[in-house]
Amino acid sequence: MKRFIPFLSDRPLVPVIRLHGTISAGGRGLSDAGLAPMIERAFRKGKPVAVAVVVNSPGGSPAQSSLIAARIRRLADEKSLRVHVFVEDAAASGGYWLACAGDDIWVDQSSLVGSIGVIFSSFGFPEFMARHGIERRVHTAGTSKSLADPFLPEKPQDVARLKAIQAPIHDAFIAHVKSRRGARLAEADIFNADIWVGQQAVDLGLADGVAHLVPKMKELYGPDVHLAPHSPRRGLMQRLGLRAMADVMAGVEDRAAWARLGL
Repeated sequence: MKRFIPFLSDRPLVPVIRLHGTISAGGRGLSDAGLAPMIERAFRKGKPVAVAVVVNSPGGSPAQSSLIAARIRRLADEKSLRVHVFVEDAAASGGYWLACAGDDIWVDQSSLVGSIGVIFSSFGFPEFMARHGIERRVHTAGTSKSLADPFLPEKPQDVARLKAIQAPIHDAFIAHVKSRRGARLAEADIFNADIWVGQQAVDLGLADGVAHLVPKMKELYGPDVHLAPHSPRRGLMQRLGLRAMADVMAGVEDRAAWARLGL
């Protein structure tokens, strides 16, 4: 039938989902709610033979990383589609959590991969406050309500509490990586938040090879493969340029996340 209808194509279809930026629940970062329509559309539109995901992220929210990756895996299983992940500059921390949603992971020779850990960072200003005669007044119901207050001296019990919060998140990250990468992982200590470059990540089993999107997809699905890009649809406020200040603040946070990787 298709040969009699010129606008119907026999070319293998591979939707391409691009996940670029930090991962967060709000702002312009990657979030499950913000990406859901794009991801659902990529898996359900047409009759794809596979789905490609391009990841370029220094990380961010563990919960959002988990939700996005889980959505990709659920749709892949429902549609019986293989997911190929391609890493650009970085798939670090939450970015690597996303990458592990793929059935295979391909990197550039200069890609930064790993950082399987959890971080909490802040600033402390108690000496500044004292020097300028500023008194901090905090009244709480619950002993942990003012946890890690940056205007008060750091307390050993606060540090212990933060580490207790980080531990189960780190455990969940490790379990996710092990469940997705399985026997491909090397016996080396790869869960200490180190970062590896390109072929190093492949040697440790964190990735499957050095390859780029277009040639790899042509190799796997033929020279006529149709790569269909999918991107999030911008809201009305963004299209009208009415979120300038929020975007500036999000840009500062985004820049700081990339700076931790030296990018």
